[in-house]
Amino acid sequence: MSAKGCPHMKRMTSVVACFGLVLCLGRAAGAAPTEQPWNGEQVAWTFDDVPVGGLPYGWEVEATRQAGSLATWEVVADETAPSDGRALALTSPNHTSRGTFNVCWTNGVSILDGEVEVRFKAHTGKIDQGGGVIWRAQDRHNYYIARYNPLEDNLRIYYVLDGDRTMLANADISLAAGEWHVLKVVQRRADIHAYLNGEKLLETTDERFTAPGGIGLWTKADAVTSFDDLVVRMSRVVAPR
Repeated sequence: MSAKGCPHMKRMTSVVACFGLVLCLGRAAGAAPTEQPWNGEQVAWTFDDVPVGGLPYGWEVEATRQAGSLATWEVVADETAPSDGRALALTSPNHTSRGTFNVCWTNGVSILDGEVEVRFKAHTGKIDQGGGVIWRAQDRHNYYIARYNPLEDNLRIYYVLDGDRTMLANADISLAAGEWHVLKVVQRRADIHAYLNGEKLLETTDERFTAPGGIGLWTKADAVTSFDDLVVRMSRVVAPR
């Protein structure tokens, strides 16, 4: 079960990259993630041209290990949003499942190597809080996650394979609640780095997903979270599947 987004999208850098242009950009063999900007293509969403209550064009609401109804994801008016007063948020989980992963994602951008960066603000959640990004997503059951949980005070990287989640790396860190923070993940080949507010906290390697995949936003259980200024920087861009 999925919900398609309404046909409005913020103007993007390199919009053609999002809708089918195939670019193969060279990289040095064995190059590791770097803090320097990528010499590739960039796609960005600020959600400011999407009507309140809608979704960006080409985005879907789904769930991993779904139990009950899908969560409500929608663009909301938020005067604190880093962009122009709107953000994409999970506003209601609509279920009480402790094990459900709420996903709002798109395969309109299919990334293999590059960076995914987003600003997020955790609101509420008794079972779970916070959230993060998914990438190299093959479908709603198979992807990588980097997420921050303010209830646990940690940043983690996981892979989800056939719906089962396995942790790859953990860093304990406490962030101010109810404020906007910046999460970024960088992957080249099997090397993965994760950053919070510009500080690199995690490094790991994994080869579960070696094919390009979609990107998106993620929360767990009853976590209500807002996201803004989502940027995908790609060192290799491929057409949607």
